[in-house]
Amino acid sequence: MEYVIEMLNIRKEFPGIVANDNITLQVIPGEIHALLGENGAGKSTLMSILFGLYQAEKGIIKVKGKEVKITNPNIANELGIGMVHQHFKLVHNFTVTENIILGIEPIKGGKIDIATAAKRIKELSELYGLSVDPYAKIEDITVGMQQRVEILKMLYRNADILIFDEPTAVLIPQEIIELMNIMRRLVKEGKSIILITHKLKEIKSVANRCTVIRKGKGIGTVDVKDTSEEKMAELMVGRKVSFRVDKNKAQLKEEVLKIENLHVKNTRGLHAIKELSLSVRGGEILGIAGIEGNGQTELIEAITGLKKIESGKIVVDGKDISSMSIRRRNESGIGHIPEDRHKHGLVLDFTLEDNMILETYYKTPFSKRGILDRDQIRKYSNQLIEEFDVRSGQGSKTPARSMSGGNQQKAIIAREINRSPSLLVVAQPTRGLDVGAIEYIHRRIIDERDKGRAILLLSLELDEVMNVSDRIAVIYEGEIVGIVDPEATDENEIGLMMAGAKGGNHHA
Repeated sequence: MEYVIEMLNIRKEFPGIVANDNITLQVIPGEIHALLGENGAGKSTLMSILFGLYQAEKGIIKVKGKEVKITNPNIANELGIGMVHQHFKLVHNFTVTENIILGIEPIKGGKIDIATAAKRIKELSELYGLSVDPYAKIEDITVGMQQRVEILKMLYRNADILIFDEPTAVLIPQEIIELMNIMRRLVKEGKSIILITHKLKEIKSVANRCTVIRKGKGIGTVDVKDTSEEKMAELMVGRKVSFRVDKNKAQLKEEVLKIENLHVKNTRGLHAIKELSLSVRGGEILGIAGIEGNGQTELIEAITGLKKIESGKIVVDGKDISSMSIRRRNESGIGHIPEDRHKHGLVLDFTLEDNMILETYYKTPFSKRGILDRDQIRKYSNQLIEEFDVRSGQGSKTPARSMSGGNQQKAIIAREINRSPSLLVVAQPTRGLDVGAIEYIHRRIIDERDKGRAILLLSLELDEVMNVSDRIAVIYEGEIVGIVDPEATDENEIGLMMAGAKGGNHHA
């Protein structure tokens, strides 16, 4: 028996799109097998079929040489298949143990036997170097620890085929290194791993083989040690990709954004931003680095008007905007690419063209005397769709909801960059995008900088912050712990500052 998993000639269709077009994936026991592809390539769909969340129209699945029908996740669990989803499935006010035994609670004397379960969880945790406290509450532990709880959930159910869906998207550099070590240990103990990702560095670091999917088709499987990152990127995108962000030195202009002693509360009424002061000049990109949940969201919402500030002030181009309405902020020169594209970026039930004019529909040429001019709107929208390569089923008439996440993102970026505001607040601009789209979006952001605009960039991708920014401010628990020059620092120093170490004010 050669393969632990075989997915042969899998075809999966959704209305108007073939997500998996005759894809074959074969996993050798005891390997880390990467599944690489752009977004919308069909990676998660393929794994959802293996995990029983979807059924394929065509193709067969074999587990350990035997053909199987996986009609739901319980069957996948019985076959020894476990999955760590990109968005964790945990009950926040339950303990680690309660989450792990959910659905398979051990009973003793008519009561749930927490103690025995916790003991087994502790043993598993030690065996795989996970250092998880079985009695900790989920809401009190870090995102990285929550991910380990998801891993323990699989191990507790005796899974020996583990699927990781984009597992590093939410982690800081040190946690990524730890996760890679955990994966190596899992394999050493006889598990087999499928790793869904579009991060080539990580594939190079842990994977043995890599299957590439492009636009729903299987492009092939390669040995990682014999294949360069450049080659893998080319297989994934279908053309050569440049990894270096080419940019000239920043030509600084006047100060555009000035924040003084800002205090902002979060939704739970706690201070998320305290005493924060920052300044961004025209012609520079200030990147903000930090672990998720350290006040980044509240900072952006305070600048863009989505959240009321408690005290302090925000000045743009010399005007105090702290209490202005959102429309007045937009008109006074703020553009916003939000981190939650569904909640704050698009009206999902509107067409693509209506989403392109959300901030400008009441101005000429889009409306005259209160009546929308459809021809002008469509002309404008088509121009942006072409320029930013927004792919959708029915062009400008496509409902935003039916587009892939990556294309929704490109639409928002097109709308905001095209207005060329003097301050562009950019949050997670390339989350979930692949190398080809990332390269293009970085280029456009840098073009705005070169026109003398001020860019505030917030990203959880440290590579992105280091590559694109002219200066980096590190945020920890709502305070800026240091401002560093990307040329004179490294991931390790920034990673430590992100975890709260006071850092290198070698001001750029």
